[in-house]
Amino acid sequence: MATIPGAGLAAMDTRVRGIRMSRNYGQHNALLCGIRAARYDIVLTMDDDLQHPVSEIVPMLAALRPDVDVVYGAPMEEQHGFLRDMASRLTKLALASTMGAETARNVSAFRVFRTRLREGFHDYRSPHVSIDVLLTWTTSRFTAIKVRHAPRTLGVSGYSVGKLTRHAINLMTGFSTLPLQIASVIGFAFVLFGLLILAFVVINYLVRDDSVPGFAFLASIITIFSGAQMFALGIFGEYLARMHFRSMDRPVYVIGETVEASLEGSVPAQQKVDERV
Repeated sequence: MATIPGAGLAAMDTRVRGIRMSRNYGQHNALLCGIRAARYDIVLTMDDDLQHPVSEIVPMLAALRPDVDVVYGAPMEEQHGFLRDMASRLTKLALASTMGAETARNVSAFRVFRTRLREGFHDYRSPHVSIDVLLTWTTSRFTAIKVRHAPRTLGVSGYSVGKLTRHAINLMTGFSTLPLQIASVIGFAFVLFGLLILAFVVINYLVRDDSVPGFAFLASIITIFSGAQMFALGIFGEYLARMHFRSMDRPVYVIGETVEASLEGSVPAQQKVDERV
């Protein structure tokens, strides 16, 4: 059994609890596990790469006023490469369809929110998780403050451009009907385009008693319509695939081990569990 990082601290301090997943389910799935295990009134999430300065927690908590439920720590200047920044913008664009453009613009993994918000997604079981979207199920009172974003000094980010792009696709197909609406608009546009082409051919034939020759023209029209149909079918397939995965009842995560101090004293209490959620 692998050792939980920080298990020694968790075994000595009742305020600290270490949880290890049975395997890597992804960042947002692990965050959901931690949010459900939270025992206090406010939840703070932050990355472990030291790019989120601890000193910025105080102003974020101060911004959590009575009329605010979620505070994002939006970086003053992101310390990533060009391609990573572009992929992050794509993710925020996908979030905009469910969260609103203004809120999505400030989304960050550095966030504080009220623990009671988790009641809005208490029974959520899909393996595709987005904490930011789930928070919108309970509240619309979001705000953000600018915080420092330190450059990464150790290791490399687990979020590559490809993973961020897939995450954006998961957001659009998993939590929004925007792709279906786009497919409908594209299909309608191509139907109008086809009717215009048909009208042009008919009028040209009736008025000038001439037809439009050329196999290339006909082949290009067929290709355009075939592409539009395949595009729409691909989007429908994404939604059907998600229904398939939901029907399999796969767990969002499985807790492999929990370490925490005994409430009666400083004796370590180590639990090895197989909790499917």
